[in-house]
Amino acid sequence: PLLDVLLLAGFYVLRVGAGVSLITVTRFSPWLYLFTIFLALYLGIGKRRAEMVAMSTHNGVTRRVLLGYSLPFLDQLLMLDSAMALMTYSLYTFSASGLPDNHAMMLTIPFVLYGVFRYLYLVQVKGIGEAPEEVLFKDRPIQAAIVLWGVSVFLILYKL
Repeated sequence: PLLDVLLLAGFYVLRVGAGVSLITVTRFSPWLYLFTIFLALYLGIGKRRAEMVAMSTHNGVTRRVLLGYSLPFLDQLLMLDSAMALMTYSLYTFSASGLPDNHAMMLTIPFVLYGVFRYLYLVQVKGIGEAPEEVLFKDRPIQAAIVLWGVSVFLILYKL
């Protein structure tokens, strides 16, 4: 247990790092690397939790790694990772170089907060999340948060 989601998060960071080097970003904030790690862990742990719930209703193990987890443990990890993701994103909006000096990027925090909380609600209350990508494509409130976040970032960075 844990190694599976830690590897997943590590590979996401490698992909982000490769993308940053391919498009030659000169100043990519370390806060965004940390945010990527915690968000990937958050999604991976949410996926494991949804698989555990499905396993208990279908009386069978879908993945051997699930035997090393418990729902209370996964719930604690979800809380920790959601807090860490939100904190690192918030620190990014205040302290990353290349952002507006007036800290206007902090205005995007509520959209990230809502997206993280909405996903947590879907995983813990609604019991979905085995396929995080499907949640992103099917859940209108999360889609709205992503669009509003994107629009606000665009407006802030391009001072429109």
